[in-house]
Amino acid sequence: MKKNNISIKTIASDLNISTTTVSFVLNGKAKEKHISDELARKVLEYAEKVNYRPNPIAQSLRTGKSNTLVLMVEDISNNFFARLARVIEDIAYRKGYKVIFCSHENDDKKVEELIRYFRFRMVDGFIIVPSPGIRNTMEQLLEDNIPVVMVDRYFENMPCNIVVIDNKEAAHTATRHLVDNGFRNIAFVTVDMEQTQMLERLQGYEDAVLAAGLESSVLKIPFEVARLAQGKNMIYNFISKNTDIDAIFFATNYLTQSGLEIFNSKDPLFIRKIGLVAFDDNEFFKIYNPSITAVAQPLADMGTELMRLMISLLKRKNVKEGSRKVVLKAELIVRSSSEARP
Repeated sequence: MKKNNISIKTIASDLNISTTTVSFVLNGKAKEKHISDELARKVLEYAEKVNYRPNPIAQSLRTGKSNTLVLMVEDISNNFFARLARVIEDIAYRKGYKVIFCSHENDDKKVEELIRYFRFRMVDGFIIVPSPGIRNTMEQLLEDNIPVVMVDRYFENMPCNIVVIDNKEAAHTATRHLVDNGFRNIAFVTVDMEQTQMLERLQGYEDAVLAAGLESSVLKIPFEVARLAQGKNMIYNFISKNTDIDAIFFATNYLTQSGLEIFNSKDPLFIRKIGLVAFDDNEFFKIYNPSITAVAQPLADMGTELMRLMISLLKRKNVKEGSRKVVLKAELIVRSSSEARP
């Protein structure tokens, strides 16, 4: 008999007992089902002897649970999402869950295909950074009583648990920091998308420059080209045409990277002539010369809140009851790039 063919039925047949009894013992329900200690020990010892390993698919069909969660983000290779994923993975593991990671690149069709696939695989819940056009899909998950938590961005007026930061306040604080250091022509480079996190960051910037009696100067780059040569050239052309700009606030870390790359290739000294702030910190910002001032999101707190809400949802009969929106504070990490210029 091949060891990898051992099943509950095989163990039951070899011990001349019912498959139900074997199942109860292997799932830790011997005492609950009044199975004697002697019989339970006999089953466990035999299962170890024949190297029994449960079939996870069959197990999930029996229990309705797979002890698996899905974390679906915009881009898992992005430093922010990768670090958040690690926090969630560590907490989930301690709670007895495994996490599947996937990226959707803000593609609604891809999100919908991934959700259908993972639902078929009977995952227990979803932590999702939603793409712009999947509101109906998210509402269907809630209608079907699937545990789901949105992170980083959200849809208004939806009874879903949400974990975000106060993007508006964070952007306002970063812009005000530049103003306080003497910068008067502050540009804001962002992604051209109607999603809550981007809209709130833009609003925070605009409120801060208005309060300081300054004029706003905004460049919106299509998401599809933000990391490509086309997006980098848009940044360079924008700066070239607006020569009075003395500081730049990038709305994401990948936009910051695109900006730094194009500045270094066109004018390596340009970064020393202007003020610069990035939204979302990155490890290389600390060692860049000059080091880059950045808005740092509280990754540990975000991961903790996401898993706290998810574990709570997994125990609920109705996932739409008592939904919460958790708003956390970001921190501005001040470095050399935003120092006052002579």
